[in-house]
Amino acid sequence: MDDGVRVTDGWVVPAAELRERFSRSSGPGGQGVNTADSRVELSFDLAGSASVPESLRARALDRLAGRLVDGVLTIAASEHRAQLANREAARERLAALLR
Repeated sequence: MDDGVRVTDGWVVPAAELRERFSRSSGPGGQGVNTADSRVELSFDLAGSASVPESLRARALDRLAGRLVDGVLTIAASEHRAQLANREAARERLAALLR
């Protein structure tokens, strides 16, 4: 989990550039749903990242403009009951968006 997000063969977003926030997931889920922080918000500062190739930065900022807040892209995942599964889902979505 700490190795970052592989976007392409030549581009990996380092784990140090990612921020994760955990909260309680809404909806059905059983006994532990109200006590487990399984929802994940993964944030990546696209505008300020050193890992984004300069040739892609302007295009990515333009294409993702509707999803950015001050240059930061945030992905939320809460479809799984386990926090680890939601962390993986959020990272996969981030990689897919950046591709």
